[in-house]
Amino acid sequence: MFVPDVQTFLAVASAGSLSAAARQLNVAPMQVSRRIAALEEDLGVRLFHRTTRSLTLTAEGEAFVPYARAMVDAEAGARAELSPSPGTASGVLRLTAPSGFGQSVVLPMLPGLLEGNPDLRIDLDLSDRQVDIVGQGLDLALRIAPLEDSELVARKIAPNPRLICASPEYLKRHGRPAASAELDQHRCIRLDSVGRWPLVVDGKLTRKRIEGYVTTTSVEAARALAVQGLGLAMLSYWDVFRQLADHSLVQVQLDDAAMEDLSVWAVIPSRRYVPNRVNIFLSALQKEISDLSKTCG
Repeated sequence: MFVPDVQTFLAVASAGSLSAAARQLNVAPMQVSRRIAALEEDLGVRLFHRTTRSLTLTAEGEAFVPYARAMVDAEAGARAELSPSPGTASGVLRLTAPSGFGQSVVLPMLPGLLEGNPDLRIDLDLSDRQVDIVGQGLDLALRIAPLEDSELVARKIAPNPRLICASPEYLKRHGRPAASAELDQHRCIRLDSVGRWPLVVDGKLTRKRIEGYVTTTSVEAARALAVQGLGLAMLSYWDVFRQLADHSLVQVQLDDAAMEDLSVWAVIPSRRYVPNRVNIFLSALQKEISDLSKTCG
């Protein structure tokens, strides 16, 4: 059943004639007549008694009026729900983000986002595993990794290079490594998912095997252990930007190797019909990152 046909039926029932309904709908009378005929054929009943001088509802037409109004109201409500005004977000935003980035950047921005969008709800998965966003029905994934070829749509949010860091106390006790070979003589805090540290030597990406003094699955744990002086950690900038700013961690730069350049990526299932809540969230995230860069950069 085509909603415009139902809307035309209600207009004719209210106006009392095809020509008056046509003027109300700003269409030709013949189009009104065709829509009513299509609706009657679809329902299998006659909705109007027609004579050359009058048009009245049949019993079936009278019975159909409340259902027709409910259908039109439901369609209007759906459009209002799914197409909110450009400046606001509503509905449930389902997203996933890496745990470290989520804790450091995403969670602190949520109170302001929700206060400015009272009809918005958040369903947030903080996980370092790559989630199938299509299979899980997610609106958005934030990822910090070299992106594999995919049919998904990726948008770069901010640079996020890896870096080696340690507490000033650790460096005072154990010294600062100057070359990649010297990492073997240091205590290293290793993420279980990064068994080999990616280093760029002479413009080529190499992976150096690291024996972990402590190995953990958690970015937050690796950061906390580094702050406590237990060793060197390789993390990404947005995992440790606050600690670099307050000097509880210090960046360690090697003479013979650079760090791998990564970025924060926003990944969405498709460019078509992107929910307004996704665009508003990403705008808020980019503003948050810009503000943090000015404060802590």
